[in-house]
Amino acid sequence: MVELVFVIVIIGILAAVAVPRLAATRDDAQITKAKVLVASVRNALAMERQKRILRGEFNAITSVGDSTNVFGQFSADSKGNSADVLEYAMPSEDKKDRWHFSAGTGKSGRDQYIFKSTLGDVAFEVVNGKFECDTNKTNNTNANGCKQLTN
Repeated sequence: MVELVFVIVIIGILAAVAVPRLAATRDDAQITKAKVLVASVRNALAMERQKRILRGEFNAITSVGDSTNVFGQFSADSKGNSADVLEYAMPSEDKKDRWHFSAGTGKSGRDQYIFKSTLGDVAFEVVNGKFECDTNKTNNTNANGCKQLTN
């Protein structure tokens, strides 16, 4: 009986050590997922910009989604044509580890795309056809949110 109690205590100690490490791993995975998504959106913007230039369209891309779907569609060109940013658009959700669309809250009234995580609220916006982190509007709990999602 004493051996059984001893084994249960050891298993409890191991569980107490393992659970916090697994929680940190989940947060790291969500941040890595967001980092990959930022890179994908930037690549999609660059490709769309090049396609428009080849078609003779020189209007800047001003948005990459709306209040329903973050990263759904690019802003329309001068002929009203639009294309998908990502193959599968993400719903705009104001929750932790999700992307949220905020209309006209960025610099000069630009739309913002905010990632809520353990890094705090990290805000991005489309500036001159590029997906840039807005360091003025970003609420970083560790002051590295923009750096961690863009490097």
